Amino acid sequence: MPKKTHVKVRLVPEAKPDSPYFYYVKKPAGGEKAKVKLSAKKYNPATRKHEMFVEKKLPPHSK
Repeated sequence: MPKKTHVKVRLVPEAKPDSPYFYYVKKPAGGEKAKVKLSAKKYNPATRKHEMFVEKKLPPHSK
């Protein structure tokens, strides 16, 4: 089976990580860019402003 080229990560607001709003994005699985934490300026509907969103671990899932 081939290796995965991308990994799914969750972006949460930097100022308020427990906000109900977040984004899912794809990130490279290997190479130099895989080691760098993602951060992006995105729109947060909860505050109705553009804010910095940073990468956090995905929450555990239940079976």
